[in-house]
Amino acid sequence: MNIDKRYFKRMFPYLAQELESGENKISIDSVRSDIESGEKTASSRFNGYNPDVIDFLRRCDTKEQADKIIEYLVQKKEISQQYADKLKKQLQEKGVRSFGSKKKDGYYLRQAGY
Repeated sequence: MNIDKRYFKRMFPYLAQELESGENKISIDSVRSDIESGEKTASSRFNGYNPDVIDFLRRCDTKEQADKIIEYLVQKKEISQQYADKLKKQLQEKGVRSFGSKKKDGYYLRQAGY
């Protein structure tokens, strides 16, 4: 499918910018034609992994961000108010880094070896 570059930029400015910058490139080291061998080789370390409240808190930079995460998860009924109170107490007394070191962008990809 051919599409005019100017039209594409007008319709998808952020995507066009990302494509042109070349910052988010992923190299492909190999190609497998056999699906089973490819699946065996792929990392399954985080398959089915569902981040918990601590994972989200470790992405925060400030106490305010962490507090909003806790409140949101209570509102969504993903954590109890009792657990939220315990987390907030730890947050106020020990700070946001008391939940662990900061998880930066691409954390899970790096852990999986990509």
